[in-house]
Amino acid sequence: MINKRKIINDPVYGFINITSELIYDLIEHPYYQRLRRIKQLGLAELVYPGALHTRFHHALGAMHLMNEALNTLSHKGHYISDEECEAAQIAILLHDIGHGPFSHVLEHLILNQVPHEQISFLLMEELNKQFEGKLTLAIKMFTGEYDRPFFNQLISSQLDVDRMDYLNRDSFFTGVREGSIGADRILKMLDIVDNHLVVEQKGIYSVENFLTARRLMYWQVYLHKTSICAEVMLTQIIKRARELVRQGQEVFATESFGLFLKNDVTLEEFISDDAYLQAFTEMDDHDIWACVKIWAKHSDLLLSEICQKLLDRNLYKIIISDQPFEESFLEKIKNDFLNQPEINQANLPYYMVQGTISNEAYLSEKQAINILTKTKLVIDIADASDLPTIKALSNVVKKYYICWAKDVYLRE
Repeated sequence: MINKRKIINDPVYGFINITSELIYDLIEHPYYQRLRRIKQLGLAELVYPGALHTRFHHALGAMHLMNEALNTLSHKGHYISDEECEAAQIAILLHDIGHGPFSHVLEHLILNQVPHEQISFLLMEELNKQFEGKLTLAIKMFTGEYDRPFFNQLISSQLDVDRMDYLNRDSFFTGVREGSIGADRILKMLDIVDNHLVVEQKGIYSVENFLTARRLMYWQVYLHKTSICAEVMLTQIIKRARELVRQGQEVFATESFGLFLKNDVTLEEFISDDAYLQAFTEMDDHDIWACVKIWAKHSDLLLSEICQKLLDRNLYKIIISDQPFEESFLEKIKNDFLNQPEINQANLPYYMVQGTISNEAYLSEKQAINILTKTKLVIDIADASDLPTIKALSNVVKKYYICWAKDVYLRE
């Protein structure tokens, strides 16, 4: 009889306990093991060489923090059954199971505007069938249908264990120390009022640090201009490959990835056809990299060149601005391209890409982070904090970027 009460050695937290046999079996399931082959930060390793950690690492860390949070709440006199504790850990363990290759980078490209949360829900339902209904409570917590809302807040809110783990973990593996937060302190300060999550007033500075760290990590890591550049190039590669496939040209792809290159799959189609769900669970970063390596030798010179540039880290130039770019500036870049004999209006969009990025550290209208004062009042962190920066963090900052290839060699 195998011992399923395992201990995992994690570089961020030390030892992580697997607290039930069901959790062990879910971790061992192929759906979850696939997360070992999906990097947490997409192409950020091109900027931070240490950013090689995976969704597998992150989900385990979030599960650990969930267990710590529930222990704290139990010690403060809130009854949490063993069944609820297991379900909450399962919900956070599987919250990212719907991520596809390169995490967020290709989320709305491989599938037609299907968010990973929706795929996570579908995979959790499939697992629930395989495990004979044992995930029903976890799914209710995940979707917010359980009658104790604080469980869903711990899974998905503006102060959830998901964010706590990825800030600490991404800070650790990138070496960006500004992203490190006092997760232990925040967890110890959690409490429940009317079945909703609150933070004791003495934990307010830790929450302020958490929000500030999140803002800094977005600018320094998640929205780093070099990462954006690499992501733009990968997106253009997939778009070009899909275009060639639909023109009837021969383009190598793994079987599962090929299904999505050929078909523009909507959410309705994804739900109704089991073949898409099965193919999705077989895809990971390696499918994409294998294709990029082979496409670098494809006869289509546009596809092959961008692939080779990405493989060699010969990235596009990028400029980020607080204001929209002047039309005259964009026209100059465009005309410089079109003056080259190998560039035309058809292939120009692959070499010159515009877009926007935004950073929103705290949006109280989504779901406020509530502080429990010493007089037992519950108020928004933005009102409780004496730092004007917290209100400033509520503002969505939008920036504009333009990427373009520094050199183009399409001649045979």
